[in-house]
Amino acid sequence: MQSFQQWPRNIRLFFIANILYQIGTGMFSVLYNLYIESLGYNESMTGSVVSLQSLATALMFIPVGLLGDRLSRKRMLMAGAWVSGAVFAGRSLLEAEPGMLLFAVLSGIFAAFFQVLAIPFLTENVKPSDRLRMFSYYSSLVLAAQVIGSLGGGVIADLLQSWGFGRTASLQAVLMAGGISTFASFLPLIRISETPEAAVPVDSKPAAADSSTDAAQPRRERVLIAQFVITQLLIGFGSGLVIPYLNLYFTNRFDVSWSGMSLLIALGQIMTIVSMLIGPFLAARLGSVKAVVCFQMLSLPFLLVTGFTHLLWAASVSFLFRQALMNAANPIQSAVMMDKISAKRRGTANSLMQTAFMLGWATMGPVQSYLVTTYGNYWGYAITFSITGLLYVVSSLLYYIMFRERRTIVAKVNVHG
Repeated sequence: MQSFQQWPRNIRLFFIANILYQIGTGMFSVLYNLYIESLGYNESMTGSVVSLQSLATALMFIPVGLLGDRLSRKRMLMAGAWVSGAVFAGRSLLEAEPGMLLFAVLSGIFAAFFQVLAIPFLTENVKPSDRLRMFSYYSSLVLAAQVIGSLGGGVIADLLQSWGFGRTASLQAVLMAGGISTFASFLPLIRISETPEAAVPVDSKPAAADSSTDAAQPRRERVLIAQFVITQLLIGFGSGLVIPYLNLYFTNRFDVSWSGMSLLIALGQIMTIVSMLIGPFLAARLGSVKAVVCFQMLSLPFLLVTGFTHLLWAASVSFLFRQALMNAANPIQSAVMMDKISAKRRGTANSLMQTAFMLGWATMGPVQSYLVTTYGNYWGYAITFSITGLLYVVSSLLYYIMFRERRTIVAKVNVHG
């Protein structure tokens, strides 16, 4: 797979569809909170929208995964693209609270389709030897397309306003464009073949854990999955207090323009791409578990600087480094989980991890909005960033205690004792 034209046709079409889909979602992720604010709603409305959408997505992860194993993944992806685009277009026009909340739920439901089905679809359509590289390409593509959508959306909204459009009208126009882009991702999916072009055999060899005759193996794996879920839930709680509201943080505390805010968010996503390439090198030197903890703990000072600083440049730089360091741990965490869980339970484990993270986002919206509306744009955000830091510390410590490489520790004790 040396060039795009040599990739399987299904993969090429799927990547084109994803570019269109992620550009649309990128526009919405950055600008929709500002649209709510432009209509005169307060932080509590933003929190309600984010929470309902995240909760709907979290509740759909496992059902979509189960349906994807039984039904046509192509048709489910088409449904996700078509309905998401239509719902985004509707959300760009709705101004009444009931409709906005209802469409937030619908967005959350159908967002789960792409999030859950993308990796299984890729697995079916590429050779086993190409999967890791294709997953890396896919992750980079998703972030790059979101950068285009978020940055382009903010710049276009600023331009429209400079040309005489009202604040709300300019945001509505860009959000409608995002809906059209998402809807257009339906078109390449139509041409995808139901039969994978690359005749990829189903993995015939079970994982090492599956060959064990130990009757306690399933119970041990359930405990492991529960441990992974607990650590991810804490990360979700912390992330849900901060990440969905970074656009409001920059625009309200520092009066950053929409295009400036979009540029910062886009740079953060670019830093994420870079950090994911750095992660494996640190993991090879320290071990995967230590690398995860190292990245997460190193991100904490930058998180706190972002929350407490009065200086835009300091907030911007610390935000970028926090973004890079925290996200560098994500692919390593996935690799650790895949290594510890047998093949027949990996899908369940992955769905539960995603569900735990999204539940964290879903439950923190009202907490964040309460703190910011009660304590204002400085102390409100300072408190939420501090709580996030505390949750990250607890999660990192639990992760290290539960998954550390114990054999290394025993060896050290023997040497010194």
